[in-house]
Amino acid sequence: MLDSDLSIIFHAQVKRINEQVKRNIQRFPETFSFQLNPAEWTLLKSQIATSKQKAGGKTKPPRVFTEHGIAMLASVLNSVVAVELSIEIINSFIKYRKITSHLQFYETKLELLENTQIMHTRQINEILENIQTKNLPSSGVFFNDQVFDAYIFSCELIQKAKKSIVLIDNYIDETTLLQLSKRQSTAAALIYTEKITPQLKLDLQKHNSQYPSIDV
Repeated sequence: MLDSDLSIIFHAQVKRINEQVKRNIQRFPETFSFQLNPAEWTLLKSQIATSKQKAGGKTKPPRVFTEHGIAMLASVLNSVVAVELSIEIINSFIKYRKITSHLQFYETKLELLENTQIMHTRQINEILENIQTKNLPSSGVFFNDQVFDAYIFSCELIQKAKKSIVLIDNYIDETTLLQLSKRQSTAAALIYTEKITPQLKLDLQKHNSQYPSIDV
C-alpha cells in the first residue's frame, strides 16, 4: 500500500509516517517497506486514474508497505487508530497461535493413526503371504517387528519336539501355555521363570487339567 493510503487509514500525515520509518529504519527491512523508483512510480501512476489525488500532488516516488510493514507501522505510530490496530494485530496473532497449536495436535494424532494403519496393513500382508506360501522362518533370531514370524517359528519348534522342551523365560502367560499345548504327548515340558504369580499358577492349573502337564 502507498504511504498516502496508509495516511488516510492511520489518520496520520504522510510526512509523519515517513519520519517514523526513518527513525526506526531497522524495523523496516525491504521486505516490509521500500521506496518506489521513478520508473515504478511512473508505471503505477499510469494505472491509477486519479493519480494526482492518490499521490497527493507529489512528484517524488512514494514509499510503499507490505502487510508486515503495515503491522510494524501500526506499532510505531501514536495515532489512536494506529494504537487500536496494533492491539488488534497482536490479539489476532495470539488467536492464530492458539488455533495453530490445536491444528498441530490433531495433525500429530492423524499422523500417528496413519502410521499405525500402515504398520497393521504391512503385518496383515505378511501374515497372508506366509499363509499362502507357507514360507516359515528358518532362523531363530528375530527383531521387534517380526512378532508373527517368531510366533510361527516357536510353534513349529514345539510341534517338532519329541522328548522334551525346556523354556527359560521370566515373562510367562497364558499365551506361552497355549503354545506348549501344541506339543506332542511324548514331549515333556519344563519352564524356568523368576516368579510364579498367582495368575500364572491359576493358568497352569487350568492348563494341566486339560493338557499334558507342564512343570514350572
